[in-house]
Amino acid sequence: MFKDNWIHELAKCEANCEPCVIVTVLEDRGSVPRDAGTKMLVTRDRIIATIGGGHLEHVATQQAREMLLADAASLKIERFNLGARLGQCCGGMATLSFEPIGTQEKRLVLFGAGHVAKALVPILASLPFRITWIDSRAEEFPDTLPQGVRKVVSDDPVGDVSQQPPNSYYLVMTHNHQLDFDLARAIIDRADSRYFGLIGSLTKRKKFDMRLAQRGYSESQIHSMICPIGISMVNGKHPAEIAVSVAGELIAHYQGQPLEEKRPQSDNETGPETGHPQEAKIA
Repeated sequence: MFKDNWIHELAKCEANCEPCVIVTVLEDRGSVPRDAGTKMLVTRDRIIATIGGGHLEHVATQQAREMLLADAASLKIERFNLGARLGQCCGGMATLSFEPIGTQEKRLVLFGAGHVAKALVPILASLPFRITWIDSRAEEFPDTLPQGVRKVVSDDPVGDVSQQPPNSYYLVMTHNHQLDFDLARAIIDRADSRYFGLIGSLTKRKKFDMRLAQRGYSESQIHSMICPIGISMVNGKHPAEIAVSVAGELIAHYQGQPLEEKRPQSDNETGPETGHPQEAKIA
């Protein structure tokens, strides 16, 4: 007897924000590997349970992973002639459904619970993000959190970086520049972030670039950090204005739009950045 443990694995995928596709045998005619109702779970790198193996399962797995790569959100149904189309000796007909789960939800890790973060979290919680919100100061968190937001009071925020799932979005906006720098190093070292944004001015960016280069980080590693964050046309100083700007950039990113180039080009082009909106009202 096959051990169909896909239900437990689906719960784990949802808890970890790991997208997957449920493949279901909707209809079976003639000789097919498994009966209608049989299910298989496909992630980017795993297969849980089975719809019978063979070429049918191979093709179904390929199609499921193509859906994952495309962030597909719609149910797909397809009929397979096992003999004529797939060359399997059983020769029956199988109709499969492909149901993507969690492909539109993204994991975001936010470090810092200052004024900008407080304004930003409610906006992000209304978008397809599941948020882990980390700060060492318990008193800075609001009493009530939006749905999909998990608060973490941590004495070691840098150590928490290694505990996050792959392909996460990261936002760093703490009250301490050295902590920001240490978090930046830990996130860059992971080398698997989908987006890494650091709040701050171009001057702060330039200083961090120099410090990272002195520690042996390559140009491509340094350029994986976005700073300043947000849409440049929205340049207000109010935390809510900065929050809307940052949310807009995140939306553009997950919709596949190119982000603005925001690295200092030279000393002359950088200019003075003291009092930059992103340096105000963070803590």
